[in-house]
Amino acid sequence: MVQPSPSYTVALYLEVPASQKAVARLVDTATATGAIVTGVDVADADGDKLTVNLTADTRDSKHRNELVAKLEEIDGVVVRNVGDSTFLTHVGGKIEVVGKYPIHNRRDLARVYTPGVARVCKAIYDHPERARMLTIKKNTVAVVTDGTAVLGLGDIGPSAAMPVMEGKAVLFKQFGNVDAWPVALDTKDPEEIISIVKAIAPAYGGINLEDIAAPKCFDIEARLREELDIPVFHDDQHGTAIVTLAALINALKIVGKKIEDVRIVLSGVGAAGSAIAKLLMAHGATDIVGYGRTGALSSANTEGMNEHRKWLAENTNPRQVTGSLKEGLKGADVFIGVSSGNLLEPEDLEVMSDGAIVFAMANPIPEVDPIRAADYAAVVATGRSDFPNQINNVLAFPGLFRGLLDTGITDISTELLRAASTGIASVIADDEISPVYIIPGAFDTRVADAVAKAVRKFAEAE
Repeated sequence: MVQPSPSYTVALYLEVPASQKAVARLVDTATATGAIVTGVDVADADGDKLTVNLTADTRDSKHRNELVAKLEEIDGVVVRNVGDSTFLTHVGGKIEVVGKYPIHNRRDLARVYTPGVARVCKAIYDHPERARMLTIKKNTVAVVTDGTAVLGLGDIGPSAAMPVMEGKAVLFKQFGNVDAWPVALDTKDPEEIISIVKAIAPAYGGINLEDIAAPKCFDIEARLREELDIPVFHDDQHGTAIVTLAALINALKIVGKKIEDVRIVLSGVGAAGSAIAKLLMAHGATDIVGYGRTGALSSANTEGMNEHRKWLAENTNPRQVTGSLKEGLKGADVFIGVSSGNLLEPEDLEVMSDGAIVFAMANPIPEVDPIRAADYAAVVATGRSDFPNQINNVLAFPGLFRGLLDTGITDISTELLRAASTGIASVIADDEISPVYIIPGAFDTRVADAVAKAVRKFAEAE
C-alpha cells in the first residue's frame, strides 16, 4: 500500500467540544484511518467550543475524503473547512521577480533606469559580449517546455506543465543560486520550438529543456546546441544520466565490481535511457542491453526505429541478447529502470548475479517494489524521496549550471557530464559509502558546490 506523504497533506479547520478528550479523539480517529497527524493547534476557544487546526498526511484524495467523513461522524465535531496544503503552496505560483537594487530616490532611478541606463545599452551595442556581464544573462536560465512529456503525467500541455517548471526554477535558485524562469510554449512543432528558443536566447545565459517528448527532444537539443552560443541542457536526458552514473560509481564500490566487467540491463530506451546508456559507455561500460516494450534492442532488428533508438540498438547488446526483460535479468549485475511501474516482481531479481545492483527509478511507482527488492539485491535505489538512495536530478542541474555560468562554457560534452557525475559521487567518502548511502541527499549543501567545482576544473583543463 502507498504510504501517506506530504504530497497529500490535508489542513482541516474543525469545531470541537472544549475538552482534552475530544481533541484526543480527533487524533485517534485520524490515525485509525492510516493518516499521519502532523499538527493539532487550537486556533480559538469560545466557551464550550474549540476551533482546531488539524494537519495530516494522507495517501491520496480518496483517503483524504475518508478521513474527513470519519471526523464528521464524531459527536460535536463540525468540519468547517478542508484545505489541500499542496494546492495552497501553488496559489499564485511559486516564484516572483525581486529587484536587486531598490529605488529610493531620483538618483537611484537615474542609475537603474533613465537616463543612466542608456549608457549601459550603448556599451552593450558597441561590445555585444558585455551583455553577459551587464544583464541578467550572467545568471539566468530559461526552463523551456512544451508539456509533452511531464514526469508521470505525459502530454498535459504547457499550462498544466507550469507548476513543474516553476518548481524547477525554485530548485535552481535554492541549490545553485541560479535565477531561472519558466518558458512554456504552446506548440509541439520542433521547428517552431527551435525558432522561439533562438529568438529569446539573448536574455538568458543558458537553456534548460524540460519535459519535451522523445524523439523530437533529441533533435531540438542538437539543433539548439549547434545554433546558440549559450549552453543547452536537456535535463530529462543528461541530468538523469549524470546522477545515475554517480550512484553507480559508488554502488560498484560496495559490491567490488568494475563498470567494464558488469552486465547492465536497461529498462526504458527513451530520452533518459538513451542518455544513460551513452554516459555509462563513455565511463567504461561494455555490456548494456536496452529493453523497450517489445523486448531487447539488437542490431539484428532495427526496422522502423527512429535514428536515436537505432543508434542504441547498433551500439549496445554485444552478446545479441533477445527476449523479454525478465529473461534478460539472468546473470545481470545491474538493473536500471527508467520506464514504468510494477514491471517486475521482486522474485524476478533472484536470477541476477551475486551482489546485484537495482536502480528502479520509475516515478511515482518504481519498476519493482524497492523494499522487497532488497531481499535479492545488494544495493537498491529509486527516484522516490521516501526510500534510501534517491536518484534525483536536483543533484545535478543546479551545480552544473552554476559551473557553466561561472566559466562561460557553452559546449556540454560527454566528458563534462562525466566530470559532473564524479563530482557528485565524490561527496560521499569511501569510508562512508553503504548499501543505503550511495548518493548524497537532495538537501546536502555540498553537492552543488562539488558539481560546480568539477565543471570549473574541467574548464581549466580544457
